[in-house]
Amino acid sequence: MKYTSFIVASLTTLALSACTGAGPAGPAGPTGGTGATGNTGNTGNTGNVGATGDTGATGNTGNTGNTGATGDTGATGNTGNTGNTGNTGATGASPPR
Repeated sequence: MKYTSFIVASLTTLALSACTGAGPAGPAGPTGGTGATGNTGNTGNTGNVGATGDTGATGNTGNTGNTGATGDTGATGNTGNTGNTGNTGATGASPPR
């Protein structure tokens, strides 16, 4: 019986060692779930300042102004010069004789 236990143990070891080899590959597993949505991207940079606008058109000419007020009366003129002395009269006729 001594040897029988040894042979049974040896056969058991041999049988178990034969089972340690890799078997055929199994079927593919199910597809995994969809991944989580990624984070939202950063906000874009502020745009550049727009160009300066064109100069506006020249405005219309204004209306003609009203007529000015009448001026003040001028000062009285200076007194004129004294006239020249008149000519001496002709000598009178002699009285009749």
